[in-house]
Amino acid sequence: MEKTKLIIYWVATGLLAVGMTGSGLAQIFHAKDMVDLIVPLGYPVYFLYIIGVWKVLGVIAILIPRFPLVKEWAYAGLFFVMTGAFASHLLSGDHSVKGLIGPFFQTVFIILSWYFRPADRRIVSVN
Repeated sequence: MEKTKLIIYWVATGLLAVGMTGSGLAQIFHAKDMVDLIVPLGYPVYFLYIIGVWKVLGVIAILIPRFPLVKEWAYAGLFFVMTGAFASHLLSGDHSVKGLIGPFFQTVFIILSWYFRPADRRIVSVN
C-alpha cells in the first residue's frame, strides 16, 4: 500500500508541477491565451505577474526536500489560487470548458499531492 501511495503522490505532484509551472510562466510572460482568459473576468493584466510568480515559487517549495511548513503554505496558496480561478470563471458567467477544466484538475492534483505526501514532507506534530 505504501508503494501505491507513493506512486499516487508523485503522479499527482508531477502533474501539479507541470501544470502550475506552465501556466505560471505563461502568466509571467503574458501569453495571449492567459491575457484573453483573465481580462474578461475583470482582473488587471498585471495580476498575471503576481499569480505567475507565486505559482512557480509554490512548485519549487513543494518539490524541494525538507521545509514542511513552507510546503504547507505552498499547497494552501496554490489551492486558494485554483479554487479562486474556478469560482471567478463560474461567478462571472464563463462556463467554458477552457476556463473551468484547468483550475478544476489542478485543484484535484493539489489535494491528491497534499494528502498522499510522504511522512518526510509533512509537519511533525509534537503531541
